Amino acid sequence: MKSKSNVGLFVLIAYGFSWLFWVPEALIAQGLWVAPESIANILALNLGAWGPLVGAIVTTFIYQKGAGVKELLKRGFMMRMGKWWWVVLLTFPVLIGGSLALSVLFGSPLPEFEALAEPISLPIALVFIFFLGGPLQEEFGWRGYAFEHLRYKYDALVAAIIAGLMWGLWHLPLFFVPRAEDYYNRPMWGLLLTTVLAGIIIAWFYANTKGGTFAALLGHTMFNWSNWVLPALKSDTASLILFGLYFLAVVYILWQYGRKTLTKTLSQVS
Repeated sequence: MKSKSNVGLFVLIAYGFSWLFWVPEALIAQGLWVAPESIANILALNLGAWGPLVGAIVTTFIYQKGAGVKELLKRGFMMRMGKWWWVVLLTFPVLIGGSLALSVLFGSPLPEFEALAEPISLPIALVFIFFLGGPLQEEFGWRGYAFEHLRYKYDALVAAIIAGLMWGLWHLPLFFVPRAEDYYNRPMWGLLLTTVLAGIIIAWFYANTKGGTFAALLGHTMFNWSNWVLPALKSDTASLILFGLYFLAVVYILWQYGRKTLTKTLSQVS
């Protein structure tokens, strides 16, 4: 159901909160500012990652008050997903793993699977990523707020693309800070293309679980976790193949579910 919203205000708050921490961090990393130790310690907490969640909660409260915030957060606990559990859990591991397998067929050497050196860390990392590695901080914003409200103004595909661009551009200051993630060691267009294509896939999860932000949270978790366990981004060949697989997945979604809602209508089911 359409509710009062302001996606523009959400973007201002989400970006403003995050960049308040990330821009100084980038200035320090580029040698443009020598920050006091107290500020450096605050920046080390990575509070900027919480911007999308802060933006979603604050904007929802302004326009829908406490009841709206309660509903926003409640959708993060919608765990009755039926067959979508398997779709959400397996889509990104299959796509990312598939890109590595195909790269080997094309003669590219496999990168080192560092995460597999300590198998006990795999489930621990999954939980860590869910709560502190991006999904919880971001998905209430990108899908739970932006996509949710944009799809009442545009068709679901356009809404997912816009939300994906918001997701990608939000990371801009981090490209000026030394980071371990492979995304930040490649051109930014790669991240933008990834967030648009992966954003459509995550929006598909969200739309088919009746606006269940939990599906988006779990999908984002599997996306981050799979990129860590299966290091396709360390291989140029696998990275290019992965773009192709993401694109084919999106084509399949549009073919089977349509761009208007990314869900199957009753006529399609029958």
